[in-house]
Amino acid sequence: MRYDPNSIEPKWQAAWDEAKAFKTPTDLATLKTRPKFYVLDMFPYPSGAGLHVGHPEGYTATDVVARLKRMLGFWVLHPMGWDAFGLPAERAAVREGIHPAVITKRNVDNFRRQIKRLGFSYDWDREVDTSSPDYYRHTQWIFLQLYHKGLAYLAEVPVNWCPALGTVLANEEVKDGKYVETGDPVERRTMKQWMLKIPVYAQRLIDDLDGLDWPEGVKEMQRNWIGRSEGAEIDFRVVLAHDVKHPSAQDTKFRVFTTRPDTLFGASYCVLAPEHPLVDVITAPSHKGAVDAYVSAAKQKTDLARTDLAKEKTGVFTGAYAINPATEQKIPIWVADYVLSTYGTGAIMAVPGHDERDHEFARAMKLPIVQVVRPAEGELAAPIGDAAFVDDGIACNSGFLDALTTAEAKKRMIDHVENVGWGSRRVQFKLRDWLFSRQRYWGEPFPIVHTDDGEIVALAEDQLPVTLPAVDEYKPTGDGKPPLGRASPDWGRVKLPDGRMATRELNTMPQWAGSCWYYLRYLDAHNTARAWDADLEKYWMPVDLYVGGVEHAVLHLLYARFWHKVLFDCGLVSSKEPFHKLFNQGMILAYSYQDAKGKYYGHDDVEEKDGKAYAKGSGEELKSQIEKMSKSKYNVVNPDDVIRDYGADALRLYELFMGPLEQVKPWQMAGVEGVSRFLARAWRLVVDEETGALSARVTAGHSAPDLEKALHKTLKKVREDTEAMRFNTAISQMMTFVNECTQAKELSRDLLKGFTLALSPYAPHLAEELWQRLGGQGLACQQAWPAHDERLCVDDSMTLGVQVNGKRRDEITVPADVDDDACKAAALASPTVQKFMEGKPAKKVIVVKGRLVNIVV
Repeated sequence: MRYDPNSIEPKWQAAWDEAKAFKTPTDLATLKTRPKFYVLDMFPYPSGAGLHVGHPEGYTATDVVARLKRMLGFWVLHPMGWDAFGLPAERAAVREGIHPAVITKRNVDNFRRQIKRLGFSYDWDREVDTSSPDYYRHTQWIFLQLYHKGLAYLAEVPVNWCPALGTVLANEEVKDGKYVETGDPVERRTMKQWMLKIPVYAQRLIDDLDGLDWPEGVKEMQRNWIGRSEGAEIDFRVVLAHDVKHPSAQDTKFRVFTTRPDTLFGASYCVLAPEHPLVDVITAPSHKGAVDAYVSAAKQKTDLARTDLAKEKTGVFTGAYAINPATEQKIPIWVADYVLSTYGTGAIMAVPGHDERDHEFARAMKLPIVQVVRPAEGELAAPIGDAAFVDDGIACNSGFLDALTTAEAKKRMIDHVENVGWGSRRVQFKLRDWLFSRQRYWGEPFPIVHTDDGEIVALAEDQLPVTLPAVDEYKPTGDGKPPLGRASPDWGRVKLPDGRMATRELNTMPQWAGSCWYYLRYLDAHNTARAWDADLEKYWMPVDLYVGGVEHAVLHLLYARFWHKVLFDCGLVSSKEPFHKLFNQGMILAYSYQDAKGKYYGHDDVEEKDGKAYAKGSGEELKSQIEKMSKSKYNVVNPDDVIRDYGADALRLYELFMGPLEQVKPWQMAGVEGVSRFLARAWRLVVDEETGALSARVTAGHSAPDLEKALHKTLKKVREDTEAMRFNTAISQMMTFVNECTQAKELSRDLLKGFTLALSPYAPHLAEELWQRLGGQGLACQQAWPAHDERLCVDDSMTLGVQVNGKRRDEITVPADVDDDACKAAALASPTVQKFMEGKPAKKVIVVKGRLVNIVV
């Protein structure tokens, strides 16, 4: 009767299912009898590859917390669902000729099987799937709230077009001119797209971060992405070439936004973005050919290629000039693609002496560079012609601003700009409107139609859901329409109540849409009348603990917060923020093996000798490295294999014992073996492996006092460390307790039952089996958490280090309540300490409470 997880674990998973052990009440009167705790995982996209061992790390952490909170008397909401729309399923559908819904169901069934095998305590009655019409009817309803508030609009905008996929991508999905998921090239096109006005909420998205219990790094990432800056908008009057005949050219001016109005005296040229409407108006005929060619080329570049990736600054002169309002001098107006139409006003005053990009451009184009700020102390590190001075300092060559600090000069100039009518103070955000449509099939259809006379009409709520139609292929049509353009006229054409005919919107929503609100659907997953019940929302929200990868620090979290604030303004939710506490688990990496040519080898094709790796057969020495798990690197560890060999409890424990949850860690099978041995030792405390009966050491009496103290210390530390997300140290404490018990001749039944309940959140299958064998009533997971006695958590004695002249020489054991004089006497009486004192008198003896005694001779 050795510990056999393959027989224990399915037994207890079936028992939990039968008892509905983790079903959370839906009746509000029942819910109000206890405090609530809403613990949520970032739900997964159900890929065809299934889970690898990195996925369950966060799920295990939330499950341990959920189980503990239930035992502490909370109603716990701990659901799971699927972020099921998305491009991978659509691409698989194209390859296999199967409907994306069929592929998604196949993948979801596999994910659910793998997750259930791990014994997670999800309330599966609340499972959601974002690709289900029952779900996305409500996503469409939320879009209508955005539309009716004026936050959703259709516009011709430059977009990131991926020819290989036939769809538009958000800026956040493009890196180095390629789609981040597939590596396919991306180009710029102007297309009619749905946009959401997320910048309307920019200031609130920044301000409300302060009240959240989130990692400071994530908050800072969001602040930087939103990009708040304060400055001034200033008007520049245009001086045209004599042969400009454009009808709109007379008395022309343009407005710039700057965060450094104090440097206005140093503006030596201006730049318009290629898309700026004035480019065509002010360009002199002699420069028009070059300007038109430059503007056309710039339209093919992504914003990133024009800014961060641009190795050289390029631009063309328009032939027009602007008047610097501070110096009243003419300065040239250029067109350059390092200025974007989507930030500020699409025009800048260039101050090359104090801005690195302007400095690079000025040097390339041989434009004047003027110093108007000097260091507060010392000299410039390099002449202003060689490098821009971008730090704060003291204004110089700036008329009425001279000798003022940068902060003082900014304030003085903004006041002056407003007083003399040059412009006004302004707060600007880097955050742009959210491009919210995709040319894909596998996504939520928009609840929008376009009438034949050109009007955009939002459908009534009783027309929802707009379901996805049948199509012959999941690719754009031959004339460039999105895949929904392949639907039959029965779907694509709509007769409105007023008799007009209209065509359905053919774009679909991005994958982000369903994940922006799924946490609300869990509250009331089977409500057919509305997305959620208002009273249930008031009870459960906000989410108390949200766990997921830091890769979602900006996009998902920012988008979900935006939608939640809109819903709050509509009176549909009671909290300003959706997620009170956020915790990011670290990534689990794995060893990979490569030969000299870069070929990867799977673990089964590698043998290790003396700490080195060799290819089986050839004997070639391989380079071993720790990398992200990937099928192409043959280093994916399948949780099914680990469970088969060691059990789900061992996998759960190892996921959390590897190190602090937030750290990046390498997977090592030897570690799984170690925690498996610990579970086997815990088993042997209770079970006689020879007979299968209760161990003869288990008695009805009391355990030794030292073991009772060890149990109460364990109960205290496991609870405190679990609530603080320090899972590895909680497990370490349980290991220490088992080691102490292993040496004992007798163990009381009550002692072991107390430990079993402490083990239950972490290794729930083994805990249930031990609980039953110890005569416990009901399920272990439904018992109250055993209270610890604080008096038994205090040691009777303590060990102090003893230093002589700052070097540790000995340790002494003293009573826990010892005073300083007794500590000094015990330290001085130590024979080891006396040896290192070499007969010299102590000049000073210092006691550091609870830690050490330092003797100076």
